[in-house]
Amino acid sequence: MIEVRNIHKTFGENHILKGISAEFKEGMCNLIIGGSGSGKTTLLKCMVGLHEPEEGSVIYDGRNFTRMNFQSRIEIRTEIGMLFQGSALFDSMNVEDNIMFPINMFTDQNHKEKLERANFCLERVNLAGKNKLFPAELSGGMKKRVGIARAIAMTPKYLFVDEPNSGLDPKTAIVIDELIQELTVEYKTTTIVVTHDMNSVMGIGENIIFLHEGKKWWEGSNKEISQTDNIELNEFVFASKFMQALQKNNR
Repeated sequence: MIEVRNIHKTFGENHILKGISAEFKEGMCNLIIGGSGSGKTTLLKCMVGLHEPEEGSVIYDGRNFTRMNFQSRIEIRTEIGMLFQGSALFDSMNVEDNIMFPINMFTDQNHKEKLERANFCLERVNLAGKNKLFPAELSGGMKKRVGIARAIAMTPKYLFVDEPNSGLDPKTAIVIDELIQELTVEYKTTTIVVTHDMNSVMGIGENIIFLHEGKKWWEGSNKEISQTDNIELNEFVFASKFMQALQKNNR
């Protein structure tokens, strides 16, 4: 489980996160949703140490990550897998080397062991045999799957995913959502997904945090979201569904 307690983050005069507290549960797909500028990605980056909050704590299974120095954080970072928006693959590396990158960084395994792990991860995301392809040779959906393979290369306890369906067609987006859900159950990870995709929310949102103007505005499951009387959440859901329908009709 990951806890965030009273997180505040500012950039200059902009107060982005305003005292957010939440729990992200083990073995579940925990979703962070909200409109543009609500603080979704900023919160995620605070949780993994890419941003430092001015106030508050991030706690990994009782370990206060926020108060640790750089060296002390390394142990937790080896337990984290992350899929960045746009996949963030290294263009100069082939698929195999991209997946082995965190293994090279954090372990002293020999090449045979690294290759076996890379091949296992590729099989797990249904890309067996694609080792020598480069990112420029991959479709958008394949890049996402390679990104997921890299994210699980270290068998993470915590999996962070930022806008996994950005730029994907609806069919491929469903495949990615299902893969994330399967891996969460398989590895019993604490999975945190930042998304604005209502199909993802309704499909895999077991525990959902809705942010509005830098505050936690609502929390619940995908079964509860359609029954809420939260005005801002209802407006977000309606607007999201409308935009998805519009995009579908324009294809």
